[in-house]
Amino acid sequence: MTKFYLTTAIDYVNGAPHIGHAYEKIQADVLVRHFRQRRDDVYFLTGTDEHGIKIQKTAASRGITPKELCDENAQKFKEAWAGLDISYDKLIRTTDKDHEAIVQKIFQKLKDNGDIYKHSYTGLYCSGCESFLNPRDLTEDGLCPDHLKKPEEVKEENYFFKLSKYKDRIIEHIKNNPEFIQPEFRANEVLNQLEHIEDISVSRSKESVNWGVPVADDDSQIIYVWIDALSNYITALGYDTENPSEMFKRYWPADVQVIGKDIMKFHAIYWPAFLMALDLPLPKTILAHGWITIDQTKMSKSLGNVIAPKDVMETFNLSQPDAFRYFMMVTAPSGKDGNYSDLDFKERVNADLANNIGNLLNRTLNMQVKYFDGEIKPEFITSSDNEIAKAAMQTVTLVKERFDKYEVAEAAQEIVNFSNIVNKYVNDTAPWGLAKEGKMQECANVLYNVLESMRFIAAMLAPYTPNISQDIYEQLNRTEKAVDVKLDNLKWGEIPAGKITEKEKIKPVFLRLDSEIAGAAKKA
Repeated sequence: MTKFYLTTAIDYVNGAPHIGHAYEKIQADVLVRHFRQRRDDVYFLTGTDEHGIKIQKTAASRGITPKELCDENAQKFKEAWAGLDISYDKLIRTTDKDHEAIVQKIFQKLKDNGDIYKHSYTGLYCSGCESFLNPRDLTEDGLCPDHLKKPEEVKEENYFFKLSKYKDRIIEHIKNNPEFIQPEFRANEVLNQLEHIEDISVSRSKESVNWGVPVADDDSQIIYVWIDALSNYITALGYDTENPSEMFKRYWPADVQVIGKDIMKFHAIYWPAFLMALDLPLPKTILAHGWITIDQTKMSKSLGNVIAPKDVMETFNLSQPDAFRYFMMVTAPSGKDGNYSDLDFKERVNADLANNIGNLLNRTLNMQVKYFDGEIKPEFITSSDNEIAKAAMQTVTLVKERFDKYEVAEAAQEIVNFSNIVNKYVNDTAPWGLAKEGKMQECANVLYNVLESMRFIAAMLAPYTPNISQDIYEQLNRTEKAVDVKLDNLKWGEIPAGKITEKEKIKPVFLRLDSEIAGAAKKA
């Protein structure tokens, strides 16, 4: 099968991770886990961005070295991703020596090719963006629109990259490849930005910034953040300007690069231009997600509403991250902003995971024990020629189609829609009534249809909720791992005849967040 290479933005380690960082990493992880269910060769890269003036200043204010600050905060990101079951293959740090060495080679190659030149410059620099801003991009008050701070006027002699040289090629690529920028409505924003694009600074004077990768043949200059940071997507694969590795040849170009909408310009304009200058293919898709607000308010340190993933886990006494992972993925349509609130979180995961899916499994298994002693006889197994089986297979197709367009929230809704169908089927057929009337064969067939449906639901839901899905599989007496199920191999009727469960083995796979059982440990 074909390969699948996914990257995320690399997180700036000037502070600890919050749920905005978590949203992106969970989205990437859900995508990767889904495509692992469909392909055999998948690679997932994430990382940390560790150079620049903010790191330099923060470290100085604390009386430690920039590297010590980076080591401390990079570890916090690693621990956060471990706690959220983020299944990356590699986490690159831009302070990795092999990365720094290749960045120097990339810079030198661009310089040797005539794409980089030295130039004296006076401009408005936003340290929050790590970028020079054009006056027309500022607010009416002269502030950076993203950070609402007045940029600093900087006069330096820096190296510049001939971004304007690639303007027409980038415009042509965007127009000819509608899948390049997703969601598609973001493409017009990028095309508008390209209308006024100018050459960009790709170095800073060491007098201004000394924490970064030095220009190899000019000791007075530090390579500016975007060549350093963006190159991680290829240096992590072993790219080299002279002899690229087999791994680079195997995985590049990336299939999808997941980023926040605020860094769209750098990934959809700067990055393609760098790649064109290096004579490398462009990524197939740049996927820009929205922001996560807190109670409908943008996260801000000054407002004190910055929430870390572990805060949610601790508030609701969650031992597994599945509920948080699920909520973060369904709180926003593809590319749009989402919102977190404790109330929304509790209501959504209770409705979908506890009441809808969890309760469906629990009551069906209990009926299987009550009426058939937990046993499935050969005649209980239904054929795929029934409406529930057809709906299950159709849902697999719909989920795959959604993921092909990177619509993670919408794919989850397809799964919930199917669980609603199955719940309605149980209520309409009333297997308890069939048993009361002595229609045991019909009752057994209904229960089998529901149990098979739960197997499908658990497999499709596994990228979102790997632990809950595995619990469902174990309660269905399955020996395979839910996350390893290949969706193309899902077939109806694979729960075999035999003992499926016993009364003492049945337990809720997800407890309601406001239940007495769920709150017992916290109360104690």
